[in-house]
Parts: sequence; structure tokens; C-alpha cells
Amino acid sequence: MPESMDNDKLAELFRQLDASLALDLALVVIGAIALIISLQKTLPWLANRLHGKSRHLVLAMVPLLRLIVVIGAFLLAVPVLIEPSLQNMVAILGSLGLALGFALKDYASSLVAGIVAVGEAPYRNGDWVQIGDTYGEVRHIGMRAVNLVTPDDNLVSIPHLKLWSESIANANNGTPQLQCTVTVYLQPCHDGARMRELLFDVALTSPYLALAEPIAVVADEQPWGTRYRVRAYPIDARQQFRFATDLTLRAKAELLRQGFPLAAIEARPAPDAAAG
Repeated sequence: MPESMDNDKLAELFRQLDASLALDLALVVIGAIALIISLQKTLPWLANRLHGKSRHLVLAMVPLLRLIVVIGAFLLAVPVLIEPSLQNMVAILGSLGLALGFALKDYASSLVAGIVAVGEAPYRNGDWVQIGDTYGEVRHIGMRAVNLVTPDDNLVSIPHLKLWSESIANANNGTPQLQCTVTVYLQPCHDGARMRELLFDVALTSPYLALAEPIAVVADEQPWGTRYRVRAYPIDARQQFRFATDLTLRAKAELLRQGFPLAAIEARPAPDAAAG
């Protein structure tokens, strides 16, 4: 009997839908969907015709504007379904929140994390991020998950829920500047100063280099030889792999031409092969 009374009270909160109210609700839903689709197509199209910081700013607007549209549609739809009074609103939203909390705990947590992601911006469209074992470019930030496109052109969907438990490494953080590191290994007997100058020149003459950004050549000794790391920035973050390939191949060609002793570790047979 009490359960029946609670159901009756809950039913009284909702309006009786007639043709006019149904039309209003349909217009709100269709308008919101059309606006979201338009934003998700128009802004990336515009961003791909821009360069540098402007591109990243336009891409970062997509999830924020979508969230504003969703909230606006929700605020417009609720008065259509529920008699607009404070008591009714508190009752229905409390019941809805409790039901979602139990039934869709992980999904609701991802939605909350998605709102946090829009506010704190640990990643934006156009950023290159590492989440867990996945590295790629952020292409879409949804309400529940973020989509990354990896260097192998795989689309990976990662729930925003990972915000609570995973560290997120952002390589360019909303800017076109992304540092690339190329590693060169040499045997220990060589002229280090000359080697450093050669690697600096290789980076300086790359067609992909952002000239306004610094170039660094870092060296450290390892048990098998000397490791050099060239750190520099491409013009655009999307050029990072072409830039790294250009530096690697031209550095190797120049080292071989000038007779620098490249380090190499002899391959050892697997234990099973050796036993056989």
C-alpha cells in the first residue's frame, strides 16, 4: 500500500502530455541534436583550415559548447515534463539521481568525469596524450569517453572514468608545440663536442623544425657506450613522426659519412635455441 501511494505521488509530478507539449518536447530534442551535430562538424572543419594555437582553441570549444547545449536542452525539457515548482523539481531530480547512482554507477562516474574534463581540460581536441598504454591525438571528447587516434591509425575510446585512476601525460597541452626526442647510440671512443655540434646542425637544418623553439642535445654514458638525445620541436604537432624520422635518417647518414662508431649490441640466441 505505501509503495502504491509513493508511485501515485511520483506520477502526479509529471504533466499529462498533450499534442502541444509533445511538440514542444520534440522541438527541444531535435533542435539540440541538430545543433550538436552542426557544432561537431563545423568547428573541426574550421579548425583544420587554421594553424597553430588558433586550431587548438577552436577544437577545444567543441566539448564545451556541446555541454552547454545539453544543459540548455535539459533545462528547457524539464518544465515541459514536470510542473515547474521547487518541490516537484527537488523530488524528481533526487529520485532520478538515486536511480542513476545505483543502476549506472560507472557510467554516471564517467559522465561526471567528462564534465570535470571539460572544466579542468587535462586534454583537448588536437592534444597528443598518453593514457595508460595508449598514445594518440584527441579527436573527440564525448560526454562519456574521449576518442584517441593512435599513430597506427586506430581509434581508441577511453572512458573519462580513467581520470580518477590513471595519470594523463599531455605532450602539447593545447598548443602546437610538441617536443620530439630522437636517440642516437655511439661507441664511447669519439669526439663528444664534435658529435654534439653535428646533431645540433642536423636538427637545425630539418624542414620540419620550428625555428622559434629551442634545440637541445643531451648526452649520458651507458655501460655499452654513449647515448645522445636530440630534443626539438616540429612546426606542427601532427608532424612529429615525420620530424623524428627525418632527424634519425639524416643523423645516421651523417655519422656514417664522417666515420663515427655506432654502438651495437650483438644479438644473443634465445635460451631454448641455445639448448637445442
